[in-house]
Amino acid sequence: MDQPTVGILHPGSMGAAVAACAAANAAAVLWSVQGRGPASAARAEQFDLTPVPTLWELLDRSDIVISLCPPAAAEDLARDVAEHGFTGVYVEANAISPERAQRIAALLEPDAIVVDGGVVGSPPVRGKSPALYLSGAAAAIERIEALFVGTAVRTMVLGTEIGKASALKLAYSSFQKTSRVLVALAVGMAREHGVDQELIEVASRRSDSYLSEPEYIGKTAARAWRWGPELEEAADALTAAGLPPEMLRAAASTLARWNDAKDDSELTLTDALNRLAKP
Repeated sequence: MDQPTVGILHPGSMGAAVAACAAANAAAVLWSVQGRGPASAARAEQFDLTPVPTLWELLDRSDIVISLCPPAAAEDLARDVAEHGFTGVYVEANAISPERAQRIAALLEPDAIVVDGGVVGSPPVRGKSPALYLSGAAAAIERIEALFVGTAVRTMVLGTEIGKASALKLAYSSFQKTSRVLVALAVGMAREHGVDQELIEVASRRSDSYLSEPEYIGKTAARAWRWGPELEEAADALTAAGLPPEMLRAAASTLARWNDAKDDSELTLTDALNRLAKP
């Protein structure tokens, strides 16, 4: 089979790195410069992705499109793709609820074939090897598996039902990201009473405790603008399952206090806690 042309929507930190892995088994990996800023351009250039001027050209030339964007934009982006009449394989790999994934599939089918995807792990750079969980039509999934053979992205198949991959991603994210938020609250409370170091010492006696990694709070703050909407999506999924969403909505509300720290790699623990206490 000829190597496919792949389009990435859009080259964020995860999307660009995943696209670079796909390039190993693709004829070309395209990205659209339309509406994108200099940071996207720099990432695309770093990973040697091929620029095209418009979304329309990307869709015309691509056999496979991978959508990796902020959760809130996923459905609008899919609607734009549907309006174009895209007829290839569309990998909906965003951190969205199963219900939203199903709505997106309904928007794009039957013209396109939709594969539900969920990336678990860090971007595939510097030795990291995330898993891309997939659910959907078997033939389409085989094409995605072939795209990542021999790369740092490990593909895992969950079956044919759209929504399964999204559900797994959000179930994992619900614990992982909420736990990081709870660390910030716990350390902030302890610091207020002068016992933060003692708290870390207590936590360090336990294995795999996020409380023993307070330095990660700064990274949490820098990523809050993305994590908050993801937890809102997870809360929607809990509601749909008849489970209480308040914990995740509260965590998303906490993360919103850090929205002005977007992608600030220099943010210290003290800065992050101060912003949390005084938004």
